[in-house]
Amino acid sequence: MKLPKRVTIKEVGPRDGLQNEKEQVSTEDKIAWINSLSETGISYIEVSSFVHPKWIPQLADASEVLRGIKRHKGVTYAALVPNIKGLDRALEADVDEVSVFMSASEGHNMSNINKSITDTYPVLEEVVKEAKLAGKTVRGYVSTVIACPYDGAVSPAQVRKVAERLFSMGIDELSLGETIGVAVPNQVERLLEEILPHFNVDQLAMHFHDTRGTALANIMKSVEMGITTFDSALGGLGGCPYAKGASGNVATDDLLYMLKELGIETDINLETLVKSAQFIEAALGKKLNSRQMEILRAQGKEQMS
Repeated sequence: MKLPKRVTIKEVGPRDGLQNEKEQVSTEDKIAWINSLSETGISYIEVSSFVHPKWIPQLADASEVLRGIKRHKGVTYAALVPNIKGLDRALEADVDEVSVFMSASEGHNMSNINKSITDTYPVLEEVVKEAKLAGKTVRGYVSTVIACPYDGAVSPAQVRKVAERLFSMGIDELSLGETIGVAVPNQVERLLEEILPHFNVDQLAMHFHDTRGTALANIMKSVEMGITTFDSALGGLGGCPYAKGASGNVATDDLLYMLKELGIETDINLETLVKSAQFIEAALGKKLNSRQMEILRAQGKEQMS
């Protein structure tokens, strides 16, 4: 297998990781965690979401967090934006990059956004247009690119159709989200065979959840097919509020270990990253379920015995 020299990891833990957590994390701890992530060598952090607080109370302090963090040169601080009102708030907080989102399946789009796919397009188009006028880059997310918890299997052709519409709006990058974590490599291969001929590979990212333990295998298939940008959440945090049973994102620390052992550069320091994981683990009061954190805990117990 021909491997790339470098892969970009985009950390989505502060948004996608925390949005499904029941234990409220203080604004101060969120700021401290993001500041620690900025010290790891990660070049992209999705800080929060400007959706209405009643939908995701955990992220109601998005403006305060974005204003409170210490920004590092070379790090992009992004946030999810659902509509023009959310964009106004995000711009006031000086977000670096705006992320718009929708689903490839009608059932998940209706549950997540409360709109049909057709009715979602004009809302996002307005956000993209205004964000661009404000001088911001825009990232698009498409969820349920393999399967939907409501509609079942999603065809690659449907994903391409949604992707084409988003790129026509002027987005700079598209993240393809395997929201419920059921995919296996041959399904990822079929999706990318449909997508890659139509778009610049450098404008595509993959976003895998690890419900069935296949996320790293799916990433390897994606790397094999030319994808070099991946979303992940430290410690495997996350889950979709509108997809019951879907577990967290692929863990940044596990992904980094794999890439490092393969000789693929990321510029991220694993030791510093683990310290950041320990911080948010303590703030949440729960054990993170990444393999790296489990090994660390086991090694700690052995040293104590």
